[in-house]
Formats: sequence, structure tokens, C-alpha cells
Amino acid sequence: MDNMKYKEITCEKALNKLKRRVPYSWDLNIYRGCEHGCKYCYAMYSHRYMDSNDYFHDIYVKTNIIEQLERQLSSTRWKKEIINIGGVTDSYQPAEEQYKFMPEILKLLIKYKTPAIISTKSDLILRDYDLIDKLSRITYVNVAATITTMDEKLRKLIEPKGAVSNNRFEMLKAFRKTNASVGLHLMPIIPYLTDSYENIDSLFSRARECDVHYVLPGVLYLRGETRKVFFNFIKTQFPNLYNDLLALYKTGGANKEYKDQLYKMVNELRDKYSLSSSYTKPMKEKLSQREHKQLSFFDS
Repeated sequence: MDNMKYKEITCEKALNKLKRRVPYSWDLNIYRGCEHGCKYCYAMYSHRYMDSNDYFHDIYVKTNIIEQLERQLSSTRWKKEIINIGGVTDSYQPAEEQYKFMPEILKLLIKYKTPAIISTKSDLILRDYDLIDKLSRITYVNVAATITTMDEKLRKLIEPKGAVSNNRFEMLKAFRKTNASVGLHLMPIIPYLTDSYENIDSLFSRARECDVHYVLPGVLYLRGETRKVFFNFIKTQFPNLYNDLLALYKTGGANKEYKDQLYKMVNELRDKYSLSSSYTKPMKEKLSQREHKQLSFFDS
């Protein structure tokens, strides 16, 4: 199990209210720590609250999350707002094969007609295809795959335990047959590693083949523990890029000139393949359909 340690803990609540303004209001994370080992993971900071500094190998499992989720969803105060599942740690990381929490979570979402966004780098989500399909016919569901490169040799270096990129696209293609909206999250685009025209073109070409509803690009951001881990990785694996990346990332983000050029290319390629950049459009459409059905029910 590659020195993996599963540490069982309990949580006071399953859902955490978000302070920032985004189209969803709540986060649900089954696990703390993530086995995928992505060298750019922004969530490494979260382990400073735990008795560990090994984000990739010490995985904390919230064993009472199902009970706590039902307690919150069954409350008369619950407004059926959108839940973002896996916003910090992937709910379909390898630990999920053993613990099997997601099927029970999906059953609760079905029971309480609660919309959700599920983001993953794993095709383990296909295990729960029927439940997600059922939920998608009741309310809004979004299934998103984060895919950064079609170069498998590079992918294994930067995302050691994520699914093969092509498998992630096949997963999106499968969920396109449900009523869920599906999206490609091209995050992060890593300067000098995954930002080539050829790579982004191949990703968008596959996205078009899979008929995704949207693509959401975002360039790498580095701060705190993530910055340290990422630059150690670059120094070891791509020493020729180290100084250039250090110059580009004098702060947490790449400079404006670089980002302007990058997004100009990304937008041109997005237009080439007629891909939408709006993940809120299918969300609004599905939620308005739900409201229309509810009004039709009361009118009949």
C-alpha cells in the first residue's frame, strides 16, 4: 500500500458552509489528505491542522460522515443547496475502494433531492454510475474530471496515482449518457510543462469527442507548502526549468504577460472546438427545470 496509513476520525458535521461567493454553498470532503500525490495540490496546507505533515500518505477517514450528512440534510433548515463533493480531497481516491462511502452519500442526496458537483481524477466514480444517473434525473448533478496532460509519462510524474488521462475522458463520455452535466477541468495548466499548444489542443480535441458541456481552464498557483513541494519536484525531475519557473513565480501567481498569452491561446483553441467555458449555464438550466417541475406538480 506504499506506506499508506488510513487513520479513522469522526467529524462534527459533514457539510461545511463556504464563505466565498461561488455558485455552490457547501463543501463535503470524506477524506483529509489525498493519495493521488499531485505535485501541485493546493490543499496540502490542510494537514497543518492534523497531527501529520505527510499529506499524500496519512489519509484521515471521517467514519461517521454518513450519519452527520443525514442529520444536516434532514433538517427543516436544509434548503437543498448545491454541495461540492471533493473540493479539497478527491472522494474517489483509492481509500474509497475500501470504505465505500460515496454510494451511501449519493443515496442520501437522492433521498433529500439535493444537487451536487463531483470532481475527481479517478474512474472509480463509474462504480456509482447508476446512483449518479438516478440523482441526475431528480436534480442538478455535475461530474467533472481534472485532466492536465495527454502525455502519460508526464502525467505519472505529476499525478502519480490519478487515473490514466484517457480513462478520465472515457468516464466523462459515459456520464454524458446520464442527465448530469459533465466538464473538463484543465487545472492547473503548468507553465513550461503542460502549456504547449499541442497538449491543450489534444485535451480540447478529446473534450469535443466526449461532448462535454464545458471546459474550465486555470493556470498554476503556488503558495505555502504547495510551492515548496512543487519546486522540490521541479528541481529533481526538471532541473532545466527550475530557474525559469522561479522567475515566473516571484509571487503566488504567474505574471500578467504570461497569463495573457496563455489564455489567448486557450481561448482560440476553445473556439476552434466550439467548447463552452460556462459551467454555470447547464447548472442554471437544470435547476430551473427542477423548479418548473415542482411548480407543475403543485399546479396539477
